[in-house]
Amino acid sequence: MNASTYDRHCSEIVAQTDLLRSLVRGAAQLRTPVPSCPGWNVSQLLRHLGGAHRWVEEVIRTGTERPPPDGHFRDLSPYADEDPAVLDGWLGEGAALLAETLRTAGPSAEAWVPLPQLGPAAAFFARRMANETAVHRADAFLARGAPFTLGEETAADCFGEWLELVVQPQTLDHRPELRDLLGHPGRTLRFRARGTAPGTAADWLIDLTGAAISWRHAPREEAAVTVSGPLTDLLLVLYRRLPARSPGIVIGGDAELLDSWLERVSFG
Repeated sequence: MNASTYDRHCSEIVAQTDLLRSLVRGAAQLRTPVPSCPGWNVSQLLRHLGGAHRWVEEVIRTGTERPPPDGHFRDLSPYADEDPAVLDGWLGEGAALLAETLRTAGPSAEAWVPLPQLGPAAAFFARRMANETAVHRADAFLARGAPFTLGEETAADCFGEWLELVVQPQTLDHRPELRDLLGHPGRTLRFRARGTAPGTAADWLIDLTGAAISWRHAPREEAAVTVSGPLTDLLLVLYRRLPARSPGIVIGGDAELLDSWLERVSFG
């Protein structure tokens, strides 16, 4: 990861958090259920995200070789009715602290990381937290009925990171049901964004024909099923935040393969 990309991820953590705070600011209460995070309301979602920011900040600041306890942002039962004004400041403080710690450490800083094959801890977590914050902002905005969109660079990076995570061998350990889709000729899925700026890599092909999941940019390659639509909407379909059969999304080819894929994958 180059320095400019790393700096963008650090900035995005704060920028996406600030946009999320704009939803919180002035709200009378945050008890709206979040359909994309079953069992959570908006208050709990925000406590989860802010807790994750602080947890990662501790990992990077201390350079720990083991993950610290994370129960404070996993068990969200105490946070069902938080004061919006308190959460607003708390979210902003945690995001700023994380970005500052990441910038001080630099992209090559080492610490515990769940997938060391994807790079040093600081670079991995900067990207992970930037995209985690963006997707959880989508969760909150969609729950409250607010319009949601992402800049092309951020949305494309979210999409690419999701694919890089899902092709890791650990995915099949956690999602053994995915093996049912593998090893059959012709099982490929293409996601193609419409209306993106020239030079934006926004066409992805997921290949299930081998013994493992793989993906590639292949804008001229045919696939068993092609899903096209606005980039933000495609990302939300991939993350299962938006139904594939939503206005503006076009499915061509083997829609059953798409359904089987989406039924078996989830992340974030």
